[in-house]
Amino acid sequence: MSFGEAIKSGFSNYVKFNGRASRSEFWWFVLFTYVVGFIISLLTSSMDGGTYITLIWTLAIFLPLFGLYFRRLHDADHSAWWLLIGLIPLVGQIVLIVFWATKGTPGDNKYGPPVI
Repeated sequence: MSFGEAIKSGFSNYVKFNGRASRSEFWWFVLFTYVVGFIISLLTSSMDGGTYITLIWTLAIFLPLFGLYFRRLHDADHSAWWLLIGLIPLVGQIVLIVFWATKGTPGDNKYGPPVI
């Protein structure tokens, strides 16, 4: 999946918490959100009201990212409940990154067919 397709897919499936998401879709969308967030923080660092713009961006990507986290875990055949392990400092984030970087299960799994 290309960069543009991943962004389009991330926003068009923003409240879809079932199904699967490919690794490329996940990582391209995460890259997009971090780059845009960084640019917004650079542009608004000396502006009055810059915090509000950052807050709006954060709220705008919250549900798309959350849904993508669910779908990416599903692709690796893990329950979305595994997101709760992220509450454990350091170890939890490392486990989630490993799960998100793991290749998805080939063929159908209990969460549906693979994303092509």
